[in-house]
Amino acid sequence: MNLFFFESAWLCLIATAVLWGMFLSRSKSPGQLWNQVLCLAGLWGGAYLLSLSLLYSLLLLSVACFFLYMRSPDQELLPVDQKAVLVTGADSGFGHALAKLLDNLGFTVFAGVLNAEGSGAEELRKTCSKNLSVLQMDVTKLEQINDAYNKVTEKLQDQGLWAVVNNAGVFQFPIDGELIPMNQYRKCMAVNYFGAVEVTKVFLPLLRKSKGRLVNVSSMGAEVPIQMMSAYCPTKAALTMFSSIIRQELSKWGVKVITIHPGGFQTNLSGFPDTWDKMEKEILDLLSQKIKEDYGLEYIHTQKKFLPIMKDMSCPDITPVLQDIQHAISARNPSPFYTPGRLTYLWICFASYSPTSLLDYILQKVFAPKQMPRALRTSN
Repeated sequence: MNLFFFESAWLCLIATAVLWGMFLSRSKSPGQLWNQVLCLAGLWGGAYLLSLSLLYSLLLLSVACFFLYMRSPDQELLPVDQKAVLVTGADSGFGHALAKLLDNLGFTVFAGVLNAEGSGAEELRKTCSKNLSVLQMDVTKLEQINDAYNKVTEKLQDQGLWAVVNNAGVFQFPIDGELIPMNQYRKCMAVNYFGAVEVTKVFLPLLRKSKGRLVNVSSMGAEVPIQMMSAYCPTKAALTMFSSIIRQELSKWGVKVITIHPGGFQTNLSGFPDTWDKMEKEILDLLSQKIKEDYGLEYIHTQKKFLPIMKDMSCPDITPVLQDIQHAISARNPSPFYTPGRLTYLWICFASYSPTSLLDYILQKVFAPKQMPRALRTSN
């Protein structure tokens, strides 16, 4: 019995080591690797808490490594071979940096921008090759999307469009959902969700022809209910669900659909101080006197101070996001989901599997505002 136990344990240990080594060779990025390592460590800890024997713990770990290996994307990248990619929201942030990166790699890039005469568009023209075209493309305006489609087809002729990256997005003033004006809810949904759907519908015939890639940039907030973001997070949740459904529908056409869930990175998504002042004024102008009395002006002013703090807490290096999007575009077998960012994968797993009461408690501790509404302070 003991001999059988030790032989089985050694076999499980060897299998785990082999599978883990194979997984390491396929790992696409350090960030994803650490996410998987932490998950395996958590699995081992759970086995320990359940008082499983060494044999069963090793068996469980072997099975986990096998599934990780089977679902992990490999490192084999397709040749650029003059592949064409459309990137929306290329004025700044992820889209701007991605357009430069893809151009440098040799892709034919169509950079859709909100303002073709703006500084972001001008910089792309100056610093990128002739293979990059700047397109005026407000994703909330169908005529501009159709015009961009005509220009893309005119330039590509029969070459085909390999990938569309729906990156364009807007943020909202971080404050309680009761205080957010309806026009901010509508604007977030118009850009972050309906805009991406509209672009997808217009350009899908080209993607089906090339059997290419549709890459939608969502957010960790699509899975994690972050306070003060009730206008932003639901739009990303809608985009994630749209991606999951259309991924199944487009598989028969050979089109791969990939969703990117970045964590906190420093971009211009949240806007600048003058934008914050304008949004705060809009909120104050539309609030009833009763709500102003309940929350207090100090509470609203305090929330504006959170924006620069949030930006400072975010990671300034957006390389992990760019690497994952590049892999989604170029890999022969990309992953359906990418979670670039520190602890992003763990946050999503925690939000998905933890009890609601525990999730709410943790999120209250991490994301709840320090300032309380005036009515609550008075009552206390």
